[in-house]
Amino acid sequence: MSSALETLTSGGLSIGVELPLDNDWSPAGQAARQRDGRLPGEPDLSAHRALAQLADRAGFRALWVRDVPLYDPHFGDAAQVFEAFSYLGYLAGITERILLGTAAIVLPLRDPYLTLKSATTIDQLSNGRLLLGVASGDRPVEYPIFGRDFDNRGQNFREQVALLRNGGADLPSGIALLPRPTGPLPLLVAGLAQQTPSWVGQHMDGWLAYPGTPQDHVRRSALWREVAGDKPYISFIHLDLLADPDAPMQRHRFGGAVGRHGLIEELHAMREAGVRHVGLHFRRSQRPVSDAMEEIAAYVLPHFHAEADRQGPGAMAA
Repeated sequence: MSSALETLTSGGLSIGVELPLDNDWSPAGQAARQRDGRLPGEPDLSAHRALAQLADRAGFRALWVRDVPLYDPHFGDAAQVFEAFSYLGYLAGITERILLGTAAIVLPLRDPYLTLKSATTIDQLSNGRLLLGVASGDRPVEYPIFGRDFDNRGQNFREQVALLRNGGADLPSGIALLPRPTGPLPLLVAGLAQQTPSWVGQHMDGWLAYPGTPQDHVRRSALWREVAGDKPYISFIHLDLLADPDAPMQRHRFGGAVGRHGLIEELHAMREAGVRHVGLHFRRSQRPVSDAMEEIAAYVLPHFHAEADRQGPGAMAA
């Protein structure tokens, strides 16, 4: 297991955040979006630097970015808007310890050697903090625009994974791709990427599973263990952290609205279900994102990160 994955999973369960750190899916956020003339699903990025640094300073374990090359109104989500690798380079420069993950780079739309160069660049600029999540993609409109074949994206995905694994060793004699990888890049897969479960379990270092309830994760993680052993199982929660700390869970698609005590219970249940890391997604938050993050840092993270912290500075070194 790579040092970045060891850092991600130390302590049994860790908690990160998914960018963009905006609440543009909430009623107040929707009103602000319309006022500002932004597209549906286009977040407000005015506070992204301060919020990313807050996540780093507060002890969240990872920042996750998504690769959405083109805005498609049928999907209605621009993710964090910025190109994923460019943004990770920026985030590497303004943070110190937090891991930097992609959930996930759409390999078939990209040149494989440039993907490898981008990934090794980010990994070195961040001192080994990159978690490279990859996917085959699910937005058909993008493929002809990029001159790629949607139907063959599964085969393309396998070929690109092989290239990422060999580090460009198949280049012609005398040709090198710099910077050289300092070690194997941790490769995480979102979904199955048009592959069989056995292939994914054999070739990938972890699974980025779709959001679900703890009961969903019991079943899914058991299937993952069958094909991948003890490799990390990772998922996400669309969270609306309510101001009342005792507010019970009110489930919605991909997550729920809940007070911090109920969130702690949910995270304990997810850990028992086999989840090793949870990324929190705040776009439904009715409260300012900074308020929710600060409350989670003060009252929730200590329940899950304290064990890793007690192991000493090396356990959390990035």
